[in-house]
Amino acid sequence: EGDVICVFSQYGEVVNINLVRDKKTGKSKGFCFLCYEDQRSTILAVDNFNGIKIKGRTIRVDHVANYRPPKDSDDLDDVTKALHAKGCGVKTPPHTSSDSLSEDDDVPVKAQKGEVCS
Repeated sequence: EGDVICVFSQYGEVVNINLVRDKKTGKSKGFCFLCYEDQRSTILAVDNFNGIKIKGRTIRVDHVANYRPPKDSDDLDDVTKALHAKGCGVKTPPHTSSDSLSEDDDVPVKAQKGEVCS
């Protein structure tokens, strides 16, 4: 987890990470969910990390819209429980019918499989 945070913190502050592990062995399954403090960090990480090689492995970094936290969250701290309950990242106000979505608008997303979210 520390290595992933170290690499991905190049583009912003990581506020949450969920490194998915095998329940029996405890070994990493090779992917994680990561939340940044802000949307711009997410976009930068996805744009710059997707498809690069780290330690001989090509990584995939992308957004995910329907992240669900793990069910076995009894041993989580209060901050992580709060993030799971409300989600993480920037919340933007809903657009009215007169608004149009431009490239500069931030849309909250979450990530999957070694990916980032904000």
